[in-house]
Parts: sequence; C-alpha cells; structure tokens
Amino acid sequence: MRLALAEAAKAGAHGDVPIGAVILDPAGTVIAEGRNMREEDGDPTAHAEVVAIRAAARVLQGRRSLGELSASSASDALSAQIAPSAQTAPAPTASKDWRLTDCTLVVTLEPCTMCAGAIVLSRLSRVVFGAWDPKAGAAGSLWDTLRDPRLNHRPEVVPGVLEQECRTALDHFFEDRRQK
Repeated sequence: MRLALAEAAKAGAHGDVPIGAVILDPAGTVIAEGRNMREEDGDPTAHAEVVAIRAAARVLQGRRSLGELSASSASDALSAQIAPSAQTAPAPTASKDWRLTDCTLVVTLEPCTMCAGAIVLSRLSRVVFGAWDPKAGAAGSLWDTLRDPRLNHRPEVVPGVLEQECRTALDHFFEDRRQK
C-alpha cells in the first residue's frame, strides 16, 4: 500500500486526484504501477486501477512469451506505463492470454464501477484498498460489483489497509483545491 501511496502522490503532483495502484504477481512481486492520469492524459478512463491493469497485462504477455520475466522486461514495462508516450507496440507472443489470474491489485481508494468492471474482466484474484468511497465505491460502500454473485468472477476484497493515510492524502488534495 505504501507503493500505491507513492503513486498517488505522483498523481497529485500532476493535478490529478491522488489515487495510486500497484499489481503484484502470485509471488508478491510488483509487476505494475498506476496512478490517476485523467488530467495529465486528458483521458477519462485513466484511473489508477485501469492504468495498472494495462501495464500488468503487458508484463504478463512478455512473461508468457519468454517463459519468464527478466528484470529488464519488468523495468521496461513499468517505464512504459509511467511514460506512455515512449511506449512501443508489444512484441508478438505465442499466447495472448490477458488474464491476471492469481494477481493482487492494491489501490488507495475503493474502486469505482468502471474500475470494478475492469477488475472483474481482467480476472484479478484479490483487491486490497485503503479508503472507502461512499460516493462512488463499487466494492461494498455504494455498490458491490466485485462480489456480485451474478458475475462470473469475484475477487477477494480486503478493505481498509492504511485507510487513514489513504484518506488523508485525498482530504489534503481536495482541501487545497477548495482553497484555490
């Protein structure tokens, strides 16, 4: 969660709502990072979770095509996610499996409905989040998309990790905005 908070700080420094995310592989290794980039990229879908999911899928594609992920591949994938303008097309792979099965998403704020949908569709196995979002949360506060029994995939949800620190980062951001 501390890595996700560091990503959130980067988002806030670029004028975006300070939300950050990281994705861990089954061994607990960080394979992707993401931060809100809506303002920075002018993209309404550039939520931290979606940015991280896209980066993780690229990393796993590389792993699957190479048999395993080298340190330079992970670094390249993270660099591409952080600086999207420097991205190149992914190398052809033997398998186009996009599923993030057995991976964990750690995010500073409860996912919204768009992000919850992306989480379900990407087959993430676990979602860990910090602060609850009573206005737009879709992991138990307003909706519970992630655990909806009508869906074909339901990740484990672990709420409230470093909740106060995550909430404080958001509160400071919005207090500064109101003062301006």
